[in-house]
Amino acid sequence: MDAYDFKNRELARKLVEHGHKGTVLNREEFEEKKAAAQAPEAVKSNTFYSRSQPMTLASAGKELKDNFLKALAEREEANRSGKMTSVIFIRDHNTLGQEVSGYIDYAHRLKTQDFEPYFSGKKRLMPGRSDLCYYNWKTQVSTSNSSPNFEVIYDDPNGLLFKNKRDKKILSVDPLSGSGEDSNRMFLQSDLYIHVVVYDHNIRTV
Repeated sequence: MDAYDFKNRELARKLVEHGHKGTVLNREEFEEKKAAAQAPEAVKSNTFYSRSQPMTLASAGKELKDNFLKALAEREEANRSGKMTSVIFIRDHNTLGQEVSGYIDYAHRLKTQDFEPYFSGKKRLMPGRSDLCYYNWKTQVSTSNSSPNFEVIYDDPNGLLFKNKRDKKILSVDPLSGSGEDSNRMFLQSDLYIHVVVYDHNIRTV
C-alpha cells in the first residue's frame, strides 16, 4: 500500500502489524481495514462523548421508506445505549457485482461508523471482512471476527452461533431452531437487498 492512502503513519503501522504489508487492496477492502484499525480509538472517543453529551441518533429526522432502514432506526437508540445488541444478516452484491453475505454487529458498527450516510441513502450498509462473518460467493473468501459484543462460535454441531459477551447467552442464526434466550429474529422484505434478517438480543438489567 502507498503511504499517502493513510491519514497518518500510526494507522499505516497498525495495518502492517496486522499482516497487511505488501497486500494490494481495492478501495472497498482498504476502507474496511482502515475502519477496523481505527475502531479502538473511535470506541474510546464515542464513550467519552456519550458521557458528556446527550445521545444523537443518526436516523433522527429522516424520512425512511425501506423496511430495513426503518428497522435499523427503530433499534438505533437501544443499540447505542446498550439495552440491545442486534446482529444483521445481509446478502447482496458488492460494488464489483459479486454476491456477498455476512453478519454485522450493529451496536459495534454504530460506535465505529457514521450512520448518517446510510439513513440518508447516500451509502448502503454492507458486510465486510472485519464484521462477525463474511463470505464472498465469487472469490470464496470467508472471514470471521469476534466483536466487543459477540464471540463467534463457528465449529458447533448446531451451526453458527454468537455468544453475547455481557450475559454469556447464545444467539442462534439457524432458521430451523429458536434464536435463543432473550433473542428473536425478524425476516425483512427490502427493496435494497436480496436477503435481510435482523437478530435482536435484549440485555437484561438488574
